Amino acid sequence: MDLKTTYLGLELANPIVSGSCPLGANLDTVRLLEDAGAAAVVMPSLFEEEIMAAATAQMEMESAGAGFAEASSYIPNPEGYHIGPDHYLEHVQGAKEAVSIPIIASINGTSAGGWTRYAKKMEEAGADALELNTYYIATDANEPGSDVEKRTLDIVTAVKEAVSIPIAVKLSPFFSSLANFAKQLQEKGADGLVIFNRFYQPDLDIEELDVVPNLRLSTADELRLRLRWLAILSSQVELSLAATGGAHNAVDVIKATMAGAHSVQMVSALLIHGPEHIKRTLEAVDFWLTEHEYESLRQMQGSMNMSKVPDAAKLTRANYMKMLDSWQQ
Repeated sequence: MDLKTTYLGLELANPIVSGSCPLGANLDTVRLLEDAGAAAVVMPSLFEEEIMAAATAQMEMESAGAGFAEASSYIPNPEGYHIGPDHYLEHVQGAKEAVSIPIIASINGTSAGGWTRYAKKMEEAGADALELNTYYIATDANEPGSDVEKRTLDIVTAVKEAVSIPIAVKLSPFFSSLANFAKQLQEKGADGLVIFNRFYQPDLDIEELDVVPNLRLSTADELRLRLRWLAILSSQVELSLAATGGAHNAVDVIKATMAGAHSVQMVSALLIHGPEHIKRTLEAVDFWLTEHEYESLRQMQGSMNMSKVPDAAKLTRANYMKMLDSWQQ
């Protein structure tokens, strides 16, 4: 079965990509991911705060002979997989030398600035593409939605000016008119979208009166939000689309592809089951396509997106009403 797909202009052997997570921080694991069939690997994110803290520390050392940036106290290092800007670039280069599949670097920032020059450094290190993770929660009641959108648009503009490799923007679902925003990103030069970023919800410690990080892996239920927007966006924008969040098995990969995804990023399933889960999933996708008499994965892409619906607005309202009416005690 022909499982090939094209994502960000890259020809992939199949749609399954290892998403940005700790698995990409180890070269041995990156090799295991390739051996298991991953079509590409997205590196863990390099954060704007890490870049700026390193730059500030360097300036303090140069001006005072020693010193340490106060901002660096906010960076969760060194026990995690955040390794700093220079080591990150070395890791991207090492990953490119270790495997033959595409390596997608990831950079996480919330505003355009000097840190965006690292996008060019990632390209020079050998990255085949770049994923921009614009994780930002608007907490200021005086900040209008247009300013929130402008933040991401400005980042895309700055990065596109710096690099020639394709870029994908990893979005949250919390925009008032996501389809319109996607078109704006396309006009600014984005090559693809990653649907969606997961906003992790912290918990509260009521005894210590503290905010407690609470990281939970995704479940298959989370895929449905991605399917809805993949179906909407794939019929209206000319962008590569990646699904991320909730894809755990072959059925999930097939659903995402039918909705319009060009690639499907797995993270939680790989953290639970290991890289070999990719091989089992691909075998199951191959079997399903053969059983249903498909000739290729591309034949299935977008077959259930909104372009097949005469009136999308009426359909979404009808589904909403039908869903509420379906509940029985």
